[in-house]
Amino acid sequence: MRRRSTRAWLLSLVVLWLAAPAATAGGSAFAAPAAVTVAELLADPTAYAGEAVVVRGELVGDFGERRDGTVWTQLNGDPYAEAPLLGGGSLAGANAGIGVRIPSEAWPGFDRPGGYRLRGPVVEATGVWRYHDPARGGESYLDVTDLELIHEPLALEEEMPWLPLLLGFGLLGAAAAVAVAKRRRAED
Repeated sequence: MRRRSTRAWLLSLVVLWLAAPAATAGGSAFAAPAAVTVAELLADPTAYAGEAVVVRGELVGDFGERRDGTVWTQLNGDPYAEAPLLGGGSLAGANAGIGVRIPSEAWPGFDRPGGYRLRGPVVEATGVWRYHDPARGGESYLDVTDLELIHEPLALEEEMPWLPLLLGFGLLGAAAAVAVAKRRRAED
């Protein structure tokens, strides 16, 4: 009995030893996907072509549901995803995003994408980066396999600039009073 378990253990070690060089040569199926930013993908898109990656960002624009059961949208990975301007964030350059294709099995059914008065769902999207995909007419996008919600959508309120508004109404009232006084003088 002991002899069989020793043989099985040795055989397992040999199989693992033989599989190790093959796994490390072309990217391991056991390795975790590389965590990259949208900026890194856009700066060197060929470096990640066909690779599994994890990208964090805000879903914005539109949730385009297609007949094949997929949802296409944009994933913005700029600083505004975490700190939108209306939420107290500061100017940090232009928006930067990538297209994402989400299959129905991974689509959580979000109601609305992000926009000016709503920070959309902030997610971590895991998938394969398809750079100039010939099957999609040369489009580049993240072909999502898993989607994890990091932050719920957040309604953003714009603060009312009360001082300029009150000063404006005050100036309009003063102008109206001057016009009425001028008309009365002209009538007299």
